[in-house]
Amino acid sequence: MISARTPIFDSAPAIIGHRGYGSGDPTPPGSETPVAENTLPSLLAAVDACRHAPGTSWVEIDVTRTADDDLVLRHDPTTPDGDYVVDLPATAGGLPRLTEIFDALPPDVAVDVDVKTVLEDAVDAPSRRTGALLLPMLRREARRRRLLVTSFDPSLLTFLKDELPGVPLGLLTWLRFPLWNAVPAAAGLGMDVVAVHTGSCGLDHPDTRLHPLAHYVNVAHKAGLEVVVWCPTAETAPAYAAAGFDAMVVNDIPGVLAAL
Repeated sequence: MISARTPIFDSAPAIIGHRGYGSGDPTPPGSETPVAENTLPSLLAAVDACRHAPGTSWVEIDVTRTADDDLVLRHDPTTPDGDYVVDLPATAGGLPRLTEIFDALPPDVAVDVDVKTVLEDAVDAPSRRTGALLLPMLRREARRRRLLVTSFDPSLLTFLKDELPGVPLGLLTWLRFPLWNAVPAAAGLGMDVVAVHTGSCGLDHPDTRLHPLAHYVNVAHKAGLEVVVWCPTAETAPAYAAAGFDAMVVNDIPGVLAAL
């Protein structure tokens, strides 16, 4: 049996603001203006929305690399104008730089850093790959705040596992990647977290007709993994909480908090 790790989240389930206050440019309560995802206003709005929730305030950000080896916040590989982020300098496209975001966020805000690696990481020099560029910043921030680093890319995660001991890492999975593969894959990689999309474990998903959702969470916990679900709604969040999920990455922070 794998021994239990130090818990990452100090409440269950922890609520993590998806790209800040949520994807889709939502409008925070008390504001007349929507906030764009992966921006400082969105992140601060998420922190404010979570202020009455138990435990540490968590936000999730998406990070990708630029042509001049900087790191910016962007979920999609392209800018709103359709240009590839990796083909542009950091000053183009109006995207926030990761250093600026970390410097502006209070140190009591924990950050789930979702790293979007690029195809060029397969051929560029090791020093120019996304993980190597990110590493010094993560080392600095790990001394200032709680971090979780997640990615769909196992090569990035295994690199960081060797270079960044003590910072929890999580394998992200998407839609048709089945739960019975996600849990052993994350455990085999030596991860601390397995993060699954609702499309991979929804309450009507075929996997959950084989076993209750709580069974997969229980097996993951026995393997030393914490389990995160992303994009549950206010209506479905209580079921994921009842199944024992450790954290939820959500778009509707007030709705989910009220439902829980």
